[in-house]
Amino acid sequence: QVQLVESGGGLVQPGGSLRLSCAASGTIGTLYSFGWYRRAPGKGRELVATITSTGDTHYEDAFEGRFTISGDAALKTMYLRIDTLKPEDTAVYYCHLIWPDGRVWGQGTQVTVSS
Repeated sequence: QVQLVESGGGLVQPGGSLRLSCAASGTIGTLYSFGWYRRAPGKGRELVATITSTGDTHYEDAFEGRFTISGDAALKTMYLRIDTLKPEDTAVYYCHLIWPDGRVWGQGTQVTVSS
């Protein structure tokens, strides 16, 4: 059974940075795609960025610049670095994995940006 475990969230001051991690356990093969989504208070879930097992990345327009997605294929782990955090970045961040045999969501990690 494939599972995702996210970590790295927390309370951060405006202007700060943090890095979220998402680690996959189980057999996912060598062709897969990870994605980071977020759900801000009172809003729907939105895609932030994706990265494939071959290293191709995609960012939604609203997240170009301050958000950087990266991955370690050997560790089956994906990262999302967020720089110059703003209060409006406050959200639950979820990772999502698609592989040939299925798809799975992580449990989410809370990021709160506040002074």
